[in-house]
Amino acid sequence: MKFRTEVEIKESEKKIEIEDKIFSIGSCFASEMSDLFYDGQLQTVNNPFGTVFNPFSINNSIKTLHDSEFYHEEDLITFNDEFISLDHHTSFDTRFVHQTLEKINSKIEEGNRFLQNTNWVIITYGTSFIYEFLPKNKLVANCHKIPQKFFEKRLLTHQELTDSIYNTILNLKDICKDDVQILFTVSPVRHTKDGMIENQLSKSKLITAIHEAILLFENCHYLPIYEILMDDLRDYRFYKEDMIHPNAQAVNYIFEKFGSAYFSNETQEFIKENFKINKALEHRTNDDKDPKYLEFKEKLNEKIEAQRKKVKHKIF
Repeated sequence: MKFRTEVEIKESEKKIEIEDKIFSIGSCFASEMSDLFYDGQLQTVNNPFGTVFNPFSINNSIKTLHDSEFYHEEDLITFNDEFISLDHHTSFDTRFVHQTLEKINSKIEEGNRFLQNTNWVIITYGTSFIYEFLPKNKLVANCHKIPQKFFEKRLLTHQELTDSIYNTILNLKDICKDDVQILFTVSPVRHTKDGMIENQLSKSKLITAIHEAILLFENCHYLPIYEILMDDLRDYRFYKEDMIHPNAQAVNYIFEKFGSAYFSNETQEFIKENFKINKALEHRTNDDKDPKYLEFKEKLNEKIEAQRKKVKHKIF
């Protein structure tokens, strides 16, 4: 007897190998997945613009990375004595223009360099809603807690969504490796502040636009992450206390599903061992001269060294 409707991720013919590079961009869920790649000691870069939610802004981010187009002072605004880019997350805001520009442009340089050798791109869209900054007639990625009166909120049209996804794919195929695999997901995090009906409409538009756009390309795939949480893990015990964001158990379940479908056997074993090592590295002692602790540390270093011999890139 079954008590849940399990959602499977279709097994990929091409697998993620331990030396592959993975670039991810999009919502906060993309960051959580990227953190697991990082803990597994895979080569990954995530969100060079900070958390970005809508396809229009993500497309602008990818184009900027593709062109390696740096920001200048005239691209910023000031609010609450800070220099701000409306294309970036609030984590880039500083009190000094040169610091904001340095943070932004160093990430653009890093992202451009990484993308040129990237094997896998994971894009996670969060919403179809976008805000226009009225003083500049500019569609923005983040409102930076600027008063609502300066913005107008609307849904991106279907044409805007499909055009954004289409152009994103074109830029990625141009800058990345020839056989780059582009994986699209829709974040399972519900934007409840938009309203429950509005959130469902927003997510539906994203799913429709993705499926329509990727039909035109090879090596572009849709991952049913949204469906796994909505239909497979449809229980609030898989959410954090806010009842909106998936908890660690849900994220790990999705990561395991993804890994089973996309990781090679070698990569799965490599990540599994690195997770164990990371857990062991968290161990603390009150007596660092204790023979048992010294023995534990020696064995752990041996395991790390064995893992290092498996890859060319730096780990741990």
